[in-house]
Amino acid sequence: MPESLTVRVGRKRTIVIPKKVADALGIDEGSRVVLVVRDNKLEVIPLPDAITLSLKGKKVARVTLKELEEESIREQKKYIAETESTS
Repeated sequence: MPESLTVRVGRKRTIVIPKKVADALGIDEGSRVVLVVRDNKLEVIPLPDAITLSLKGKKVARVTLKELEEESIREQKKYIAETESTS
């Protein structure tokens, strides 16, 4: 992939990200990106979603399915208690 591509700014100042660039950055329809203006340049930084992070992100801890389920149950009980106390 080339390091730079020229694209045209369309209606309402839209920019279409070429497929090769989007594929290289893992950007799909519905992806979220951060736009940063720095030194008179525009940077497009993809924001990985939770699924992408869980599949491709750096692993920092291991959680067993049992631990995950136990935490889920605790959080559900806490949520139920909070909603009942506000009713």
